[in-house]
Amino acid sequence: MGVDMTALVLAAGEGKRMRSRTAKVLHKVNGRAMIDHVLSALALCPIDAVLVVTGHDAESVEKHLAGRAVCVRQTEQLGTAHAVMQARELLVGKPGHVIVLCGDTPLLRASTLQDFVQRHVESGAAASVLTAEVPNPFGYGRILRNAMGQISKIVEEADADPATKAIREINAGIYCFQIPPLLSALDSITTDNEQGEYYLTDVIPIMLDSGLPVAAKKVNDAEEILGVNNRRQLAAAEQIMRQRTLDGLMDAGVTIIDPAHTYVQAGVQVGQDTVLYPGTILEGETVIGRDCQIGPGVRLIDCHVGDQCRLEQLLAIESVLGNGVTAGPFTYLRPGTRLGDEVKIGGFVEVKNSRVGEKSKIPHLSYVGDADIGAGVNIGAGVIVVNYDGKTKHRTIIEDGAFVGCNVNLVAPVTVGRGAYVAAGSTVTRDVAPGSLAIARARQETKKDWARKFRHR
Repeated sequence: MGVDMTALVLAAGEGKRMRSRTAKVLHKVNGRAMIDHVLSALALCPIDAVLVVTGHDAESVEKHLAGRAVCVRQTEQLGTAHAVMQARELLVGKPGHVIVLCGDTPLLRASTLQDFVQRHVESGAAASVLTAEVPNPFGYGRILRNAMGQISKIVEEADADPATKAIREINAGIYCFQIPPLLSALDSITTDNEQGEYYLTDVIPIMLDSGLPVAAKKVNDAEEILGVNNRRQLAAAEQIMRQRTLDGLMDAGVTIIDPAHTYVQAGVQVGQDTVLYPGTILEGETVIGRDCQIGPGVRLIDCHVGDQCRLEQLLAIESVLGNGVTAGPFTYLRPGTRLGDEVKIGGFVEVKNSRVGEKSKIPHLSYVGDADIGAGVNIGAGVIVVNYDGKTKHRTIIEDGAFVGCNVNLVAPVTVGRGAYVAAGSTVTRDVAPGSLAIARARQETKKDWARKFRHR
């Protein structure tokens, strides 16, 4: 558009109805703080600078936004216009425009903001207001229009009479202003209202009385302007955002068996023809390839999964799985796990900070920690890698083609050589040479007739 556009995000409110020690805008919707959703939408708009007004728990909000926005403090919360006044020094002298919006509106789409900004600039209005028509307008400011259909006033809920409360067109709390007339109008605002606060909505009649043009644009989807003020509204926003994410995946060729019981955070990537079963939870920076079957009961956090994997009843964190991996049920992959192509990890297996080579198997009831396992290795049931001596973690190396029998303890640091065998029940404390057999268990002794004598003592 070739204009100077600043964004001013209001994020100072305490959010008393949230009943939380966490700043309201830091509560998460679909895995990301509400204010992060707002900033992401703004990032796709022609915005030159982002300012955020902080107040309640300002330190936490400012730490969260470090490097992404310029923050100004509102030490007393005296209303929305008072919040805008805190940014006066950063706006004075600017010839351009400012879009003002709240940090607790996570459902706003970038396309809506882009269109709103463009229409504001093209209209030449001193101010533009985003509105919506809703079935239940309780709690929102009502839009009053004159006989020509032009906006004439915005009346807050607390100041509205019964006739005004019946109006269903509401103020979305999102504005575009030309900066010079905004700053001028702020000087004329008073606290003559039910709440005794400085309302930003009072800027509109001040501008109109000065003969300045004011425009209004009605948003197509009223869900977008949902403000989150309590835990119920937080849950409602979560459901809407989650459904948007699932719809996007299904439109891209992902099968979701039961969307009501599948949870995928914004930003997760899932490949074509992958099937997500009920109870699947995908979080963070997770990426899943094509033709996979994920679930039921799978939770992946910041994981990278290749193509054609089969995962069931699994928790994996910060792990990388190659192509054709099968894992589960009841499997735990801890951070630092790297599984090669066609690896099998079976039931009740825990793997931590370990590399497992292609086509190796850890089928059941084993713990593998801080290990480097080669290709084509078979780990029997009940194998434990003893990686911790009480002070230090040590690594275990199992080379290509080795076979480790059931109920073996590998006391790190230790190496099992290429193609070697470790007999079941052994506790291995020394390296096993390639191609050899290690047996480290007590010799069996059988006492005949012992049981009969014992029972008759």
